[in-house]
Order: sequence, then C-alpha cells, then structure tokens
Amino acid sequence: QVQLVESGGGLVQAGGSLRLSCAASVSIFSINAMGWYQQAPGKQRELVARIFSGGSTTYTDSVKGRFTISRDNATVYLQMNSLKPEDTAVYYCNALVRSRVYWGQGTQVTVSS
Repeated sequence: QVQLVESGGGLVQAGGSLRLSCAASVSIFSINAMGWYQQAPGKQRELVARIFSGGSTTYTDSVKGRFTISRDNATVYLQMNSLKPEDTAVYYCNALVRSRVYWGQGTQVTVSS
C-alpha cells in the first residue's frame, strides 16, 4: 500500500504564496507520475498540475504562470504564488504507481480577499 503524506496548506491573503509538499512511501523508480488536484466546495475534484517520471509537467490553464510543480525523489511540491480567492480548495496529492492510483488525505488552502 502506497501512502501519500501531504503538508503545507493554510490561510493566506490574496497575492500571497504557499508551498505544498507530498511525500510518497515508495521509491521514485516505482512512480509513473505525481500530481495535485483541487476540490472546492460543491465542485468536482480537478487536476491542477502533474509531473511525470521523465520530468515533464502539465498545468491547468488557471494556474499557469502562478503555480510550479516540482519533485525531489519521491516528494512532490506545489509552489503556489499570486494566490487568488478562487484558489481556495482542498488540495489532494495523487500518484500513479505501477498503474494504480493513490490519493493523499488532502490539505486545505484558503485564500482571503
């Protein structure tokens, strides 16, 4: 069983920054991709950013130029700058390990106006 442990959420004012971390309990060589999803109240969970084993990344349009996903071994980070109130959501870490999908417990990000 793969465990994903997240940290770094919190409350920040609009325009501020936060950094989320997610540590996977497996070797990086077992991980096909890792990513971050957001789920706002009453909405579906949506992909924010993903990083693949080769290092390539994808972002949803709303965060391009503001968020950066990176990875160090089996830990993935999401640097969030220029935060907006509409970024408020629970952020979930996601990992694809040997063709199976795993989720973290979620971390709350609240951006005040």
